[in-house]
Amino acid sequence: MSQRTHQHFQMLRSFTLGDVFTFANASCGTLSIFLSMHYLTTGQRGAISLVFVLLPLALLFDVIDGRVARWQKRSSTLGADLDSLADSISFGVAPAVLGFALGLRGGWDVLILTCFVACGISRLARYNVTTETLTTTSGKVAYFEGVPIPANVIIVLFLAIAFAQNAIGEAIWWGAYPLGPWLLHPLALLYAVSGSAMISKTLRIPKP
Repeated sequence: MSQRTHQHFQMLRSFTLGDVFTFANASCGTLSIFLSMHYLTTGQRGAISLVFVLLPLALLFDVIDGRVARWQKRSSTLGADLDSLADSISFGVAPAVLGFALGLRGGWDVLILTCFVACGISRLARYNVTTETLTTTSGKVAYFEGVPIPANVIIVLFLAIAFAQNAIGEAIWWGAYPLGPWLLHPLALLYAVSGSAMISKTLRIPKP
């Protein structure tokens, strides 16, 4: 292999086993987005059913990648950033797109979903910046400021129940109300609450 070819694949060679699970996390989130879009265009319920499997699976991969990194006592130089980017897809964008696909399509709903994603990204950026200051002498982060973004799987499970009961689309739980120029589905407020919890500085969640 030439020196030039070696340099070309240098980044790939730097990835660790933990990074493989991080990419699996991101892949689950990306596939979930595609499947939600497929449901929007075809109405095939099987597509959304797969989303309800893939996003909890993304959470499993997210847990595993950290444990593998600690087990190996090493991570790639990109590890933390890769994890944050993967989480923003699987637990930020994907749940928002899922909500939109299942009926949260009013103007206020879309605004709330957009803010929800922005809160998730902000939460991850703050964690990356403050990790060093929150790390104890044992080398472990003592607590999370705000609710960790993977907790949004709870919203996914909530939507799974609604989907199983056909409480989606025009029959979505809690109905819809015109508010000024746009429509609001109260169910979208779950995303508003979650977004606020993620960026909170007063909520401190012990890190397991």
